[in-house]
Amino acid sequence: MVEAAASAIAVEAYRDGRNLISYVTKKFDYADDLDMNYKRLKEESDRLFARREDIEAQVQRDKTKKMSKECEAWFYRVKVIEQEVMKLENEFNKGKKRTWRKRYILSRSNLSRRMVKMCEELHSLWVDARVETEVAVEKPPEPVRLINGPKIENKSSLHLAIAEVRGHLRDRDVKRVGVWGMYGIGKTTILQNLNDDEEIGKMFDIVIYVCASKDNCIETLQCAISRRLKLHVEGNDDAGEVAWRISKDLEKKRYLFLLDEVLESLDLHAVGIRDNGNDSKVVLASRYEYVCCDMEVDEFINVKRLSEDDAWKMFREKVGQNINLPGVEPIARLVVNECAGLPLLIDRVARNFRKKDNIYLWRDGLRSLRRWPNVKIHGMDEVLEFLRFFYDDLDDGTKNCFLYGALYPEDYDIFVDYLLECWKARGFMGDVIDFIEARGRGHSILRDLIDVSLLERSERMKYVRMNKVIRNMALKISSESKFSTFLVQAQAGEGLHKPPKEDEWKGVTEISLIDNKLHSLPEKVECEGLRTLLLQKNHDLTLIPESFFRSMQKLQVLDLYGSGIKSLPSSISSLTNLTALYLNSCSDLMELPADMRSLINLEILDIRGTGLSYLPVQIGHLLHLRCLRISLSKSCMGSLLEQSKLAQISQNVISGLSLLEELVIDVDPHNLWWDGVVKAVTEQVATLTKLTSLSFCFPSIDCLKIFVTSSSLWKDFSFTFRFSVGYHESTAYKILEHFEYEIFRCLRYVNGEGVNHVISEVLAEAEVFELIHHKGISSITEFGMDSINKMRGCLIEGCTDIVSIINGAHTVEASLGCLEKMVIKNAPRLLSIFSGPLHSGSLARLTTLSIYNCPKLLKIFSSGVVQQLSELQQLRVEECQEIREIIIGVENIGLETGCLPKLKMLILENLPKLRSIWVDDSLEWPSLEGVTVYMCHSLIRLPFGKSNAINLKYIKGQIAWWKKLEWAEDGTRERLQKIFFIFNQ
Repeated sequence: MVEAAASAIAVEAYRDGRNLISYVTKKFDYADDLDMNYKRLKEESDRLFARREDIEAQVQRDKTKKMSKECEAWFYRVKVIEQEVMKLENEFNKGKKRTWRKRYILSRSNLSRRMVKMCEELHSLWVDARVETEVAVEKPPEPVRLINGPKIENKSSLHLAIAEVRGHLRDRDVKRVGVWGMYGIGKTTILQNLNDDEEIGKMFDIVIYVCASKDNCIETLQCAISRRLKLHVEGNDDAGEVAWRISKDLEKKRYLFLLDEVLESLDLHAVGIRDNGNDSKVVLASRYEYVCCDMEVDEFINVKRLSEDDAWKMFREKVGQNINLPGVEPIARLVVNECAGLPLLIDRVARNFRKKDNIYLWRDGLRSLRRWPNVKIHGMDEVLEFLRFFYDDLDDGTKNCFLYGALYPEDYDIFVDYLLECWKARGFMGDVIDFIEARGRGHSILRDLIDVSLLERSERMKYVRMNKVIRNMALKISSESKFSTFLVQAQAGEGLHKPPKEDEWKGVTEISLIDNKLHSLPEKVECEGLRTLLLQKNHDLTLIPESFFRSMQKLQVLDLYGSGIKSLPSSISSLTNLTALYLNSCSDLMELPADMRSLINLEILDIRGTGLSYLPVQIGHLLHLRCLRISLSKSCMGSLLEQSKLAQISQNVISGLSLLEELVIDVDPHNLWWDGVVKAVTEQVATLTKLTSLSFCFPSIDCLKIFVTSSSLWKDFSFTFRFSVGYHESTAYKILEHFEYEIFRCLRYVNGEGVNHVISEVLAEAEVFELIHHKGISSITEFGMDSINKMRGCLIEGCTDIVSIINGAHTVEASLGCLEKMVIKNAPRLLSIFSGPLHSGSLARLTTLSIYNCPKLLKIFSSGVVQQLSELQQLRVEECQEIREIIIGVENIGLETGCLPKLKMLILENLPKLRSIWVDDSLEWPSLEGVTVYMCHSLIRLPFGKSNAINLKYIKGQIAWWKKLEWAEDGTRERLQKIFFIFNQ
C-alpha cells in the first residue's frame, strides 16, 4: 500500500511538473512573440480605425441620414477599445526601455497575451462594420420643409386669407379648412406661405405640403406623403396597407396637412390622413367650392381678387425700372386694370411689359391687351387655356347661362333672382315651367358657375358678377358661335350717346346697351333673330319710336329698367314671344299700352317704381302671367269719382290670372285708391291656386284676416310671404340687410296696439318679424312663445311701451332658440333685453345684436345671458345713455374665460356712462377681430392683456381716448398700439 501510495504521488508530481513546464514554456512563447503581436495589434487597430473613418465620412456625405442606434453602439465600443489599445501601446513602449531580466518574462508574456486577445476583439469589431449592412438610417423628417413661396408683403388680400386660416388653426373645433377660388387667384401662394409660416410651424409637430395629382390618384398622393414622412413603401401596391403605415406614423403627432390643387373630392381617410385626436388640421385648396364641401371642410375661405392697390404694387415689382419711364405710369395703371386683380395674369402681363423700354411700346401693348384674347399676347395663352377648360367642362344649358352673364358690364352687380328669370325666359332651363322649380334649378346652375369661379359672389348680398378677364373670354366664345351672337356695348357709366348702326343689329341674338346715355333708338331695325334686348339705365332715353319693335317677333327678354321712357310704342304688340318685360324704376311711365292682348307668352311683368298709382286693367288680359310685381305710387288721379270708377274697373284684374305664381304689390302709404280696392283684391288673391310667393300690403288686420281665412295655400311649407300690416314709409325689410342668405317668410306690423290672434297666427309661420311703432305690450313674449320661437330675425323699432324684449317668467322653455339677428331701435322705456328666469337654450343661435337709442337701457348681458351666447359674432351698442357695463360684473361672478367664443366685432358709440366692457382681462376673446369705440369718454380700460384676444386686428377710436386709457399689464399698450386706428365716421 505504501508503495502504491508512493507510486501515485510520483505520478501526480510528474504531471504537475509537466504542467509547470508547459506553462513556463507558453510564457516564454508569449514573451518571445511580443514584438510580432504588437505589430499585429497595430495592423488590426489601424484597419479598424480606418473603417471607422470611412463610416463617419459615409454618414457625413448623406445629410438625409443619421447613425442608427446599433451604429452608435459600435462607435462607442470602438472608442472604448481605442483607449485600451493606447494603454497596451504605452505599456509596450515602456517595456522596451527595460533590461532583459527573468522577472520581466512574466510581464512581457502577459502583455503579449493581452495583445493577442485584443487583436481578436479588434478583428471582431472590424467584421461587425461590414459594408453590406447599413450603418446609418434616415434622419426623421424635418418638422417643416421650407418651400420659399412667393412673397406676399404687397398683397393684403392674401395676408387676410392667411390670417383667417391661422385663426381657424387655433380653433380646436375646426378640423378642415377649404381655400377656394378661380385659377390664378393665389391659392397656391397662400398654402406655400402657410407652410413657411414660422408661427404655424411652432403649432405642429410636422407640416406636410403636397400637391394632389391631376387624376386625383390616391396611390400617387400616398407616394408623395410617404416620401415626406420618409416611409419606404416602394413596390407596395396595397393602398390600404400604405394608408395604415401613413396613419400609424402620424398617430402620435400633431400634424398640419396642406393639400394643394384638389380638382376632385378625395377620401383622405383612404389616403391615410385620419383624425388622430391630437388637434391635427387639414387645409386644402381647390378651384371649386363644391370640392371643399364634398370633403367636409368646417370653414370655407373664398380667395378674392387683389385690390387695385395690391395689384399695382405687384405689377410695379414685377415690371421693374421700366415702369419709371416718363409718361408710363398712367398707361401702366390702365394695364393693371385689364388684369382684373388676378395675380397669375398680372405676373404674365408684367413679364411681357418688362421688355418695353419706351412709351410707344407701352401704348401699343395696352391696345393689344384691350383686344385680348382676340389678339395673341405672349405668355397669356396659358391663362386663357385654363379659363376655357372650365367652360368646356359645362353642359350646354349651363354654358348658355354663363355666356348670358357677359351681356352685363364687367364687374357689374347682377341681381340673382333677375338673372335666373332671364335664364328661364330665354329657355336655358329646358322644359321647366313652374317658377319655383326654375328658381331651384337656376340656383343649382349658379352654384356650379360660382364653384368653378366663372361667376363670383358680389360684396352685395344676393348679387353676382363676372370679372373682366372671364367676360372677355365669354365674349370671344360667343363671337365664334353659329347659334348665338352678341352685340354688347354695355359701358357701365361711360356712356354711348348714339345707338349702334342699323346694320350692326342684323344677325344678332342678344343685344346689351346697358348703362349708356342714349337719347334715341333707330326708327326701324332688321333683327328677326333677336332674343334679348337690354336697355336698362339709359336715363336719357325718353322716347322709343313707334315702329321700333316691329321686326323683333322672337324677342323674349326686354329690359327697360331705369330708363326715362314715358310710354311704350304701339309696336310692342308685335312681341308675341316676349316672356319677360322689365319696366321697373321707369318713374315717368304713367300708364301701360292700351292693348296688350297680343303678348300671349308674357310670364314676367315688373312695373314697380313707375308712376302708376292704380292696378291697370290691361294686366288682366295677360293670361299666361306667372310673375307680377307692381308698386302703387302716391295718388294723383284727380277727383274721388274718377278714382272710384278706376277702382270698379280694377277689381277683377287679379282673378283672371289663374297661372300667377309670384305676386308683389307694394303701396305708398299716401295712396288713397288702394284703401278702396284692397279688400276686393285680397279676396281675389286668396282664390289663386298656383300662388307660391306673395308680397302684399294689408292696411289693417281685418284685411290680413280675409286672406289667412280664405287662402288654403299660405301655410304650405313651400309658400313664401312678405306681409306688411299697416303702412310704413319704406317697403324694404331692414332686418334682411343683416342676413347673408334669403329669408322667405316675413311679417311687418306697423302702428299696431296690443296683441291680436291673427298676428300671432301669422307670426308663428314667419322667420322674420318687424314690430314698428307698436303700443300696449311690455315684451314680445306677449304674442305667445309658440308664435315667436321660430323667428330667425327680429327688429323692434319705436315701440314706446316695451320694457324688456323677452320675459322669461312667461315660459318654462328656451326662448328664441332659433333667433339669429336682433335689432332694437328707439325704445324709450327699454330696461333690459332679457328679464325673469333664463332657460337653457335661449338665444343659443344669436349671431348679431344691434341696439340703438335706448336711453333707459341698463343691462345688455344680465345674469346668465352671456353664457348662452355661444354663437354671437357681432355686438353693436349706440346712444344708450345709462349703460355702464356691457357684461355686468356682479351678475356674472365666476364667468367662464371662454364665453362669447365667436364674437368677432364689438362696436360701442355714444355711451357716455360706459366704464367697463368686462371687469378685467380674464376672458379669452378667442375670435375677436375688431373693436370700435367712439364717444365713450368714461371707458378708460379695455379687457385685454398681453395674452388674450390673440386674433384682434384693429381697435378704432379717438386719439384723446386712446391716450387716456389705463393698462393692467406692462407691455399691453405696446402690443395694441400697432393695431390702433383713428376712428372716422
